[in-house]
Amino acid sequence: MHNKVVYHATKALNGFGFPVLRFNFRGAGLSEGEHDEGRSEKDDVRAALDWLKREFNLPVIFAGFSFGASVGLRACCPLPEVMALISLGTPVHADGRSYSFNFLSQCAKPKLFVSGDHDPYGPREELERVVAGAAEPKKLVLIETAGHFFEGKLDQMRAAVHKWIAELLPQARTARPL
Repeated sequence: MHNKVVYHATKALNGFGFPVLRFNFRGAGLSEGEHDEGRSEKDDVRAALDWLKREFNLPVIFAGFSFGASVGLRACCPLPEVMALISLGTPVHADGRSYSFNFLSQCAKPKLFVSGDHDPYGPREELERVVAGAAEPKKLVLIETAGHFFEGKLDQMRAAVHKWIAELLPQARTARPL
């Protein structure tokens, strides 16, 4: 929730005037509960979306980073209130775990994948296979020489998110990148 990738994604979305919610999954930071390998964390995403619906009642663009992207994509694909998905630093292999994204073949929502081309948790070739298996519409942006946390390339990551949203929502093109 408090890393630079999430912060810059928040700024990109907020630059369009969208309300943005950042949250910790169960067992992270000061959150209650215990980490559940992504199973119960889908409920955390749904709880956050329920809160957004109550507070703002607007369509949602989900954005997640790393583990949050994996869990969020899985939780948000079937939900009608989520209109688009952004996956930053999509993990394919991390911490001894392999992630499966087969469900994306049935997810017809617009999807943006942004990763560093030197991300050890999402090697380029494997990430390209994940994206190739996803339903249209989809876009993959690889940031040259960037690692998992987009070190020294956060502005490029943020610009990719901003550009994609401006293409997705033409009425939002007048937003200034922050």
